[in-house]
Formats: sequence, structure tokens, C-alpha cells
Amino acid sequence: MTKKKILFFSQLVSLAGIWVFVLGISVWILHLIRMANKLHDAPTASVSISLVAIPVFLTGASVLTYVFVGIQRGGKE
Repeated sequence: MTKKKILFFSQLVSLAGIWVFVLGISVWILHLIRMANKLHDAPTASVSISLVAIPVFLTGASVLTYVFVGIQRGGKE
């Protein structure tokens, strides 16, 4: 395997790991919010922070994906 293919594979694995992490955290936060609502818990600052955290994580993963695609396109030219 060439060095370029190893680098591409490692970047792809890293990118997949980022998305698994972000989606897992998002599902976990939504589950916690749903459970708090089911238990009639009073909304607190942690719920607000959780609702803000999901778009922040998604934006970070999207930016890293954009950078990965940009690196791959730049290497082919």
C-alpha cells in the first residue's frame, strides 16, 4: 500500500469516527431531554446548553468534512 493510500484511509477513518461521535452525542442529548420531559423535570440551563451543543457539534463535523473533501480535491489537481 502506498503512503498516499494509507494517509487517505487514516483520514477517512478519522472522519467516520468524528461523525459517529457527533451523532452519538446528539442522540444521547436528545434522549436525556426526552427523559427529562417524560419525568416532568423543570427545564434548566443544562437543557438549554444541550440544545445549543447539538448544532455546534454538527457544525464542527461539517467543517471537518468540508476540509477533508477540499484536501482530496486539491490533491487530485
